[in-house]
Amino acid sequence: MKGFVIALRRAKNEDMIATILSPRNVGTYYRFFGARHSILQFGYLIDFEVEGEQESYLPRLRNLSHIGFEWLYDSNRLLLWQNYIKLFEPHLRDTEELNSFYFDLLLQSAKKWGRQNPKRIVCENYITLLKYEGRMHDDENCYICEQPIEEEISLMQAYIPAHPYCIQSAALNKKKLLYFFESGKTLYLDDSEVESLYQVAMKGL
Repeated sequence: MKGFVIALRRAKNEDMIATILSPRNVGTYYRFFGARHSILQFGYLIDFEVEGEQESYLPRLRNLSHIGFEWLYDSNRLLLWQNYIKLFEPHLRDTEELNSFYFDLLLQSAKKWGRQNPKRIVCENYITLLKYEGRMHDDENCYICEQPIEEEISLMQAYIPAHPYCIQSAALNKKKLLYFFESGKTLYLDDSEVESLYQVAMKGL
């Protein structure tokens, strides 16, 4: 089974407890002496087997192998990846079974991470996720004061639109933002606009 390590914490001695997002679920597993194994790292995609699923204690990881990407050796891209992937554990914390959407989203992101601007990937993924979960707020009224938004728009967490003066946040071009909402692409956004969108995304899914 394949999965992304979306959370990792130490247990007794050098054992580790790992939360792994696979195509079918989010599972928590025990790994004896996990701290000694370079394969079990936060953010990594691994192939693994599970034993003891029917027991009362945590099931255990075994036969781990790492599925690598070239950009893992780029410290800046790795840091951006780890900051991004850490958003998934709190978002999916109360979820056990799920379809492959979240795993596929991360897998496609990982494949592009070394070739494209990671912050643009995050912003485009954020739109994809909001649409999938039915949480898109693409109306043209401010969430705070409920009045129409004219030429400039700011975004709250989950890309909820508001007036810049209502939330004291960066002002973005409304037409470009609405096109981004519709297309899911950052093609017509400059780097400073992408940075603003990225910072909103980093507040949480």
